[in-house]
Amino acid sequence: MTEKEIKKLSIEETRRSLPVFPFKDDLIAAINDHQVLIIEGETGSGKTTQIPQYLIDAGYTKDGKKIGCTQPRRVAAMSVAARVAEEMNTKLGSLVGYSIRFEDCTSEKTILKYMTDGMLLREFLGEPDLASYSVIIIDEAHERTLHTDILFGLVKDIGRFRPDIKLLISSATLDAEKFSDFFDGAPVFRIPGRRFPVDIYYTKAPEADYIDACVVTILQIHITQKLGDILVFLPGQEEIEQCQELLQERVRRLGTRVKELLIRPIYANLPSDIQAQVFEPTPPNARKVVLATNIAETSITIDNIIYVIDPGYCKQNSFNPRTGMAALVVVPISKASANQRAGRSGRVAPGKCFRLFTAWAFQNELEDSTIPEIQRVHLGNVVLMLKSLGINDIVHFDYLDPPSAEALIIALEQLYALGALNHLGELTRLGRRMAEFPLDPMMSRALLASEKYKCAEEMLTICSMLSVNSSVFYRPKDKAVFADTARKRFFMEGGDHLTLLNVYKQWMDSGYSKQWCMENFIQYRSMCRARDVRDQLEKLMERVEVEVKSCDNDNVAIRKAITSGYFYHTAKLSKGGNYRTIKGNNTVLIHPNSTLFDEMPRCVLYHELVLTTKEYMRQVIEINPLWLLEVAPHYYKPKDIDESGTLGKKMPKQVGKSLADLTRTYPSNE
Repeated sequence: MTEKEIKKLSIEETRRSLPVFPFKDDLIAAINDHQVLIIEGETGSGKTTQIPQYLIDAGYTKDGKKIGCTQPRRVAAMSVAARVAEEMNTKLGSLVGYSIRFEDCTSEKTILKYMTDGMLLREFLGEPDLASYSVIIIDEAHERTLHTDILFGLVKDIGRFRPDIKLLISSATLDAEKFSDFFDGAPVFRIPGRRFPVDIYYTKAPEADYIDACVVTILQIHITQKLGDILVFLPGQEEIEQCQELLQERVRRLGTRVKELLIRPIYANLPSDIQAQVFEPTPPNARKVVLATNIAETSITIDNIIYVIDPGYCKQNSFNPRTGMAALVVVPISKASANQRAGRSGRVAPGKCFRLFTAWAFQNELEDSTIPEIQRVHLGNVVLMLKSLGINDIVHFDYLDPPSAEALIIALEQLYALGALNHLGELTRLGRRMAEFPLDPMMSRALLASEKYKCAEEMLTICSMLSVNSSVFYRPKDKAVFADTARKRFFMEGGDHLTLLNVYKQWMDSGYSKQWCMENFIQYRSMCRARDVRDQLEKLMERVEVEVKSCDNDNVAIRKAITSGYFYHTAKLSKGGNYRTIKGNNTVLIHPNSTLFDEMPRCVLYHELVLTTKEYMRQVIEINPLWLLEVAPHYYKPKDIDESGTLGKKMPKQVGKSLADLTRTYPSNE
């Protein structure tokens, strides 16, 4: 037999061994009988990869119709599509394709399309009844991301006036009953998972330092238990690096008395070649320990995990509508997440899960399920999307869990201030153009403003660099000094947005070189992503008829364009040497990584606020406060700016009552 035939056979065997295989006929019969079906099954039972193939076999893609399957994460959509293309023996992008934000790998032949839930939302803009789809599968519904929740309301609506469309809501075994009630009592189809028993152990007393407790538990398992890999869940990159250092140091001290222990971290900002090491098979007579964020909870499956260590924490985005502050906070996980994590150890053999908290804490202190994202993030983008779909009554939209009225009002206010809605709350022409971009409304407003200031070329680059913002610079612990020095070489006068523009330009001048990125401690993968994003945005600019011109590095024009979108995000230097936001009067600080950290300009604009140990402004530029009166006269009044004394002696004694008076005293606005 040829190698190709052997591979085909092994794929066929794997498919037959999946828990979903024996239920193929029953499942297709259930889908034929019911328009909406809730499918419940363990991660790894084959729901995502097999069910779409069964539907193709059952003839759901005749008459040029497609099957759409949504995923909450980009990584999952890409890897699942690649796997299914291999199983169907076709090239990725022909019959099977994927579509994620800023990357479309499909063609007119595509009959099975995997995509992120945000991409399906965007398809509604061009095709409100999704006429080209015969089946929509919303996968990993239990993750309750912002876009998934909005999709529930939209597909429920479509189902009512398109009796021929089939809707499958697929979820791990968590809250299928809740989904069933929402979809007017839709039936639930359960696929029993291939699960080995998992023994769960709790600590006798609460742990003071969970990172130290993780390290101790790893070494105890390594010394006393039989071979098998360990998966440790930690909240984020910082904790993973800390745990890795502690562990390496203690393993070094034990020397040759213990077997080899391979430490493999995985988190989003890690370069992809290091991420891939997690999936490499463990050498004989050694043990692998994977230090992961909650990406390993549902999205990816690592083979041969027997032991799971769960300290009971994860990082969660939460937005406070009153202060406008988005914070990434470490919070206790929910019971549902804890059970999902424990299940990762029983995939290949009976497993053990060590929870670093007490059984009493599990029963009494953890919430039953995670708070849905829609109740803890800024809703600007969602409101704009719903308005452009023609849904005007945002408050009474059919939500599975409605967001707070306050969050909705803040989102509507912001869209009104940006000019996307008029005083009646209807979408304006500008708002319709803004909705074409899969970006935050403030960023799409800044992009459209670049037409007026003739700097669209530069703004495209800045927006694409901001979309990969957190992972441009790579700072390995052992070479931190070199990395910081390399970073300083890119600093530009005016602020961080211009520094990012400079990084991109220099990379472009180097011929998009990988070697250049390595020498300057810049992540090559992030830069390639920024280039792809930029190409996509450029096409969208053509679509909304914006002429892409360059301003030859006129940094005032660039900063004015940014101010047009981000005038909400401004702060001024107060007498005590701290910064205070102009409208909210909250105390904030410039992030230590910023170009302007040592300069302390009088008035600044920031891209985002992050709460770590303090409230930091990230990606900061210096602005002239008079620009705020120019770009947002309806939002800022002269008194906001005058009180700060930012304008110093130039300002006339009597501040004009209106913008017209102000400009009369000041013929030039610069």
